[in-house]
Amino acid sequence: MSKLDRALAALDSDRQGALDRLFDLLRLPSISTDPAHVPDCAAAAEWLAGQLREVGFEASVRPTAGHPMVVGKARAARPDAPHVLFYGHYDVQPVDPLELWKAEPFAPAVVEAEPGRSQIVARGAADDKGQLMTFVEACRALHADGGLPCHVTILFEGEEESGSSSLPAFLAANGKELKADLMLVCDTNMWDRDTPLITCMLRGLVLEEVIVKAASRDLHSGMFGGPAVNPIHVLARIVAGLHDDDGRVTLPGFYDGVPELPEEIKAQWAALDFNEAAFLGDVGLSVPAGEANYSVLEQIWARPTCDVNGIVGGYIGEGSKTVLPAQASAKFSFRLVGKQNPQSVIDAFREHVRKSLPEDCEAEFLSHGASPALSLPFRSEAILRASRALEAEWGRPPVLAASGGSIPIVGLFKRELKMDSLMVGFGLDDDRIHSPNEKYELSSFQKGARSWVRILTALAE
Repeated sequence: MSKLDRALAALDSDRQGALDRLFDLLRLPSISTDPAHVPDCAAAAEWLAGQLREVGFEASVRPTAGHPMVVGKARAARPDAPHVLFYGHYDVQPVDPLELWKAEPFAPAVVEAEPGRSQIVARGAADDKGQLMTFVEACRALHADGGLPCHVTILFEGEEESGSSSLPAFLAANGKELKADLMLVCDTNMWDRDTPLITCMLRGLVLEEVIVKAASRDLHSGMFGGPAVNPIHVLARIVAGLHDDDGRVTLPGFYDGVPELPEEIKAQWAALDFNEAAFLGDVGLSVPAGEANYSVLEQIWARPTCDVNGIVGGYIGEGSKTVLPAQASAKFSFRLVGKQNPQSVIDAFREHVRKSLPEDCEAEFLSHGASPALSLPFRSEAILRASRALEAEWGRPPVLAASGGSIPIVGLFKRELKMDSLMVGFGLDDDRIHSPNEKYELSSFQKGARSWVRILTALAE
């Protein structure tokens, strides 16, 4: 029997022990946003450090300006083995509204959802305690049979649910210690209960606010309507000019650096069991409104966008008020892909606004953040090896997907430590994270741990 087979057998024989350990962690109400739970966050950090020491890591709890970090380090027997950094977070969301929970949020239980399908129910079960414990249990099984195949550093933080405010300073101070060949992130989902998924791409984000100013004060529309420029009209023309009739963004150079999907990935996405009508129907819509000639999955995973997130101007109270406002404002978000340059997008957008301004108007710009897209090439060695490992465990190849949103910590590690991330998680869309009655599939927990044994072994081969 190979070392891999022995580790998998060890996981299967200790399923109850693994569940007991997860339950011990889930009982700790480590709510990072609530000052009353500062001791609970500290207790969770200490508990995790103790678990890492049990499985062969040198582990310590590191103080920060907020909740502590947990850092663990273990060396592989082979000096030239690859080095990975695993990231997870032990803090959880508040439980409000408590009355909607069917049971006490920090009293974990296994509930049978249907015959042959069980779920772990508790706050933090999926986000992120169950997910991070799949990796700890994988390390436990490998450690028991001679050690890890890769050099592994582990970082568990306690403020992900409250903005990770202490993480940038911690990375700046400890970056050399945390630097590795590849970061592993578990805070993501599967495609469905039986199909694994690797998140290969994250869209970037540009957030801009524009204030269009005209007259020195609000004006009576009966006395000034017509000759006085109306900032709302100006802003409406600016917004209308951002897209053409095919849904493409009109800013010059906007699509510079936007790649087309490889044909094999496009074919894989087209073959997925994804119902576009149901996706839109769930939110009361029926017709895709984005770029023409791209599927819904392509639009939300692999295409850039420009959206207006809010417009304010004039009188918006009850009834009517005949006013021409002195100013109007709007907030915009741009989702970026590939090698789009955030600063170039900002510059093009601001130039579009300035060129659209009539006489007597000026624009003030406020930036609310900008970050580039992140991607691991679909044919990268790490993805190829992880794909083979996941297929061996789940009996079907993983979906190589992108995320329409952004995961801030992945961008932070890329900027600060120049590390790419392999994002493999075992959550599901219906896990009700951040909501009452959060759950994690028992199969996700058990097969997730087996998957990490396979992935670490594959990365080291």
